[in-house]
Amino acid sequence: MNFVFDLDGTICFKGQPLTQEICAALDESQAMGHEIIFASARPIRDLLPVLPEKYHHFRMVGGNGAFRTVGGSIEVNSFDTGTCQQLFNIIDTYQISYLIDSSWDYSYTGELTHPIYKNIDPLKNAKNIPIDLLENIVKVVLFTSNPEIQRSLEALSLTLHLHQNEGILDLSPQGIDKWAGLQQIGVKEKEFIAFGNDSNDICMFKAAKESICIGNHPIAQEAASLQVASDDVAKMILHMSEKYLAQEIEVI
Repeated sequence: MNFVFDLDGTICFKGQPLTQEICAALDESQAMGHEIIFASARPIRDLLPVLPEKYHHFRMVGGNGAFRTVGGSIEVNSFDTGTCQQLFNIIDTYQISYLIDSSWDYSYTGELTHPIYKNIDPLKNAKNIPIDLLENIVKVVLFTSNPEIQRSLEALSLTLHLHQNEGILDLSPQGIDKWAGLQQIGVKEKEFIAFGNDSNDICMFKAAKESICIGNHPIAQEAASLQVASDDVAKMILHMSEKYLAQEIEVI
């Protein structure tokens, strides 16, 4: 069985690398014959540093589906030129601070004390450059939750997620989300178990055979099969791994 994991707030907490307990559970799941796949809002650049190097060759989806990697090769979906111009006009009109990612480099104008800034390019392999020098626009985070701005963005050809607790709007190209990204790396509907904790994981929950919401998110947990506290993630990984190992043995 495929096991798909969001990172932040699901198996990765406060921007820190995966704990030994989580890694042990993932290793045990893999030893049972399950495949581990990661699906994060982070671009691949910022996803890799929180994972042990032994996981770097695993299939991954980043940027809520806009980035994908299989065997170490990164592919992206970018915003079209027209949408970029409309987006930049809204940013200029409302003077919004942002994090904008291209295939590798990025442009950041937010506060240096913001938690998101601390997770950007921790290995210092990319450059923070002016927005007009980015080779393409793959993912956008706007540091606002203003309803008027949200309505303006919803009129554009893009995918939008509001993270109310963080006060940010998370934007991807139209039709791109985690489930779309998973399909592009070969994952099929009802053939995976999804672990997540936020609204951008709901698309995975709906397509999964079973889904587990970590923590308390009113909307996400309604879409999930199960809900557990963050302290119980490792136990749930092992429980689901054993459950689906047993089912596959029964089928054989």
